[in-house]
Formats: sequence, structure tokens, C-alpha cells
Amino acid sequence: MKKGHIILSILTNAVIAFLIVFIGVFAFAEPKAIKSNNIINGCVYAGNTESNKVSLMINVYWGTEYIEPILKILKDENVKCTFFVGGVWVEKYPDVLKQIYDEGHEIASHGYSHKEHEKLSYDQNLLEMQKTHKLVYDAIGYNITLFAPPGGSYNKYTVTAADSLGYTTIMWTRDTIDWRDQNTELIYNRAINGIKGGDLILMHPKEKTVEALKEIIPYVKSKNLLVTTVSDTIS
Repeated sequence: MKKGHIILSILTNAVIAFLIVFIGVFAFAEPKAIKSNNIINGCVYAGNTESNKVSLMINVYWGTEYIEPILKILKDENVKCTFFVGGVWVEKYPDVLKQIYDEGHEIASHGYSHKEHEKLSYDQNLLEMQKTHKLVYDAIGYNITLFAPPGGSYNKYTVTAADSLGYTTIMWTRDTIDWRDQNTELIYNRAINGIKGGDLILMHPKEKTVEALKEIIPYVKSKNLLVTTVSDTIS
């Protein structure tokens, strides 16, 4: 092999190696302007732990039966939270989405069809987010900035697709698992045991969640913690 070819081969390999390192570092780049002590693979698992703020993040995909009672509790307690909505739900209930938004709560994306995002390509991840974004915007004129992958399932394409839309990818600090365990006391304890500033509390609009929520918010307040939106807690 000629000397020129050897040099060219070395340079080419060096460029490839650099690109591999570059992609490896930035595929899960940390979100910008986020005050969090818990960012893993570009996903935010908690907000600013030096603050007194905590968030209720309510994932919505099916029905409306328990949305109204949840909204009443939030209104009575004078707190705001973040509703992560699925696109298929928004298609069916745009008026309920508008009610949530009009009452001052934050709207975020939970994808379109509750797929396992870790199994999706970049384009498939992007499509799930784009469809929901458009549905929400058409319904309430609001541009989403947060995305929570269904079931906490994600890959590097999920994070990069979300980032391309200006989203921050949100996970959770504590999971009430209320979709599975219909037990008020269990849901309550999972939400409040050891609660601290920066916590993101995952729940769903279920019957026992409504009952637990009546006790969760007063307890949080008794600990001098502020219940607020996810954007507020992580900023």
C-alpha cells in the first residue's frame, strides 16, 4: 500500500473513531437549563432536590371518569400538576383536555398509542410524539415541551427524537403503581414515604388514586413542600 493511502486510511479511521465517541457522548446529552440531581441517559428522574417543590404527574390514556374528581381536588387544594396525555385519548376527549388546560394545569406528551418506545426506531419515536403534539396544539393551541415514555420504555432514539422537538424526557422519582394496585393506603404510602424536594410522583386517574390524592396533597403541604408542575420542579 502506498504511503499516501496509509495516511488516508489512518485519518479515515481516526474520523470514524471520533464520530463513534461523539455519538456515544451526545446520544444521551443532558437536557439544557434543567436543575436536577438525577439525570440518567438524558432522562430526568427528579427535579431540583434543593428546592421545596414536588410534582404530581398524571398519565392519561383511558376514559374520563376520574378526571373530574381529580380536578376538583386540585382546585380545592389550590395546586397545579402536569397531565401527560396520550394522543389516542386526546382524539376522543379534546373537550376534557381543554378543561384540564383551562384550569391551569400543565399538558405534556405521553406518546400517541402507548407503544414500547425502546423497540421503536428514531422515525417511529418521532412520529408518536409529532402526532400527539399536533393533536394537543389543534385542541388547545399549546406547544408541548415535556415527554414521558409509556411504561418508562425508551432508547437513545427516543431521547434524541424528543430533543429534536425541544422536549425534555421525563421519568419519575416515585411510582404509585396505582394502575395495578387498587389500594388507597398503598398508593398513599408510595407517594409520601420519604418525600423530598424535587420528587416527581407518577399516578393515573383511577378510583383509589382519587381517594389517596385527598390525603397525599395535605401531607405534602404539611412537610412545607409545594405541589407544582413538572416544568416548575425541574427548572
